[in-house]
Amino acid sequence: MENTMVSRLVGRLTKKESLDRYLDKDSLLEKSMDAKDLVLLGVGTVIGSGIFILPGTVAALYSGPGIVVSFVLAALVCSTAAMCYAEFSSALPVAGSAYSYGNIVFGEFVGWVIGWALVLEYMLSVAAVSTGWSAYLISFLKGLGITVPKAITGSFDPAHGTYFNLFAILIVLGISLLLTQGVKTSTRINNIIVVAKIAIIILFIVVGLFYVKPSNWIPFMPYGSHGIMRGASLVFYAYLGFDCVSASAAEVKNPRRNMPIGIIGTLIICTLLYMVVAAVLTGMVSYTKLNVAAPVSYALQLVNQNWVAGIISIGALAGMFTMMLSMVYSSSRLIYSIGRDGLLPKGLGKIEMKHQVPSHSLLAVTIVIAIMGGLVSLDRLTQLVNIGTLVAFTMMSLGVLPLRKRQDLQNTGFKVPLYPYLPIISAGLCVWMLLQLPLETWIVSGIWFAIGVVIYVTYGVRHSQLNQN
Repeated sequence: MENTMVSRLVGRLTKKESLDRYLDKDSLLEKSMDAKDLVLLGVGTVIGSGIFILPGTVAALYSGPGIVVSFVLAALVCSTAAMCYAEFSSALPVAGSAYSYGNIVFGEFVGWVIGWALVLEYMLSVAAVSTGWSAYLISFLKGLGITVPKAITGSFDPAHGTYFNLFAILIVLGISLLLTQGVKTSTRINNIIVVAKIAIIILFIVVGLFYVKPSNWIPFMPYGSHGIMRGASLVFYAYLGFDCVSASAAEVKNPRRNMPIGIIGTLIICTLLYMVVAAVLTGMVSYTKLNVAAPVSYALQLVNQNWVAGIISIGALAGMFTMMLSMVYSSSRLIYSIGRDGLLPKGLGKIEMKHQVPSHSLLAVTIVIAIMGGLVSLDRLTQLVNIGTLVAFTMMSLGVLPLRKRQDLQNTGFKVPLYPYLPIISAGLCVWMLLQLPLETWIVSGIWFAIGVVIYVTYGVRHSQLNQN
């Protein structure tokens, strides 16, 4: 009797979703995105304000001018997971990214765990960046002689005179309002801003090249190979976000062709931009002087190019805006997918037909992120983003193995090369990155996943559409 109950429980938890059912439900979403849109969506997510900060601080503390090599190594590590995502998005063109993929190849419980990890990644990322965007805007306004009352510039902390972060709340609400207008409108605006952002990065590169001194690149590896590796482990997180591209699979024209182009194209373009910015920056100024809050602006000010430094501030605001736009979009599609399956209230899985967007899930995501960004101090929680991402990366890397064996999921699109070795190597690299995270991050994330299990057991199992079939 006991064995029968255990086997029934295991059978329920490992029951797999049908690709056809997902395709049928997602058919209400408008298919309007092409490969160009996907690449710009990915670049908009990955290239944020960090491109103007990370190369300088990591070069100063760990890698020296060899930061260029650190970016290449990090990109190679990331590319293994990117190729696994590309195969999944080609074989399974559905909304929900790794959550939906996990449901189809591993079963509902594993899919839920991956989805719960992604909820952590997406929402915390946007909330944290919204506070950074607010700080940048306040600084920009101060430069124009406009002073913002302290009470509305930070999280709820009456002891230090702050009650809520108004601009963090407003930017999240504004992005959500934009996304309610449909994928075509938000994609068009995202594309314009990303192109402008890339133009600003290229402006820095072109101006900076005139002030490069090759002597600043010597010694190339002042901290040795260990410094290069340490730098690679730090800049690895600069690439996170390309997985958001896969969340849009159900809204893409010809996804078997365009999804792999979007994911891998994002990684190639971002790697080139990071490498060139790092090379120019360390060529303009000695790496020993770059451990400052805004190293790119600092380098430009040293060579009396203050006007370009001012434009860089606008580029940083644009970078954070497109990152938040992509992440709020991906978050809403993730929550829609979970609601579609009944693991969260089914109202979250409904599509608003006028603009063909999941408006209920978008509203829920907006409320949560606005509260977190506007009222909560996120300083100690942002490392949880890394755990959420790496858990999803690990499971997707391993998931390629059962995906290839499924006779009912014939993939005529992109396939990971060097199968099965590359997916296994990818999973191993992700586990290694997970082990580099501090213990307190693991403890807090353990609490998060425990909450997720409780929600699944008390609500998800009883309302799951899969288990009602």
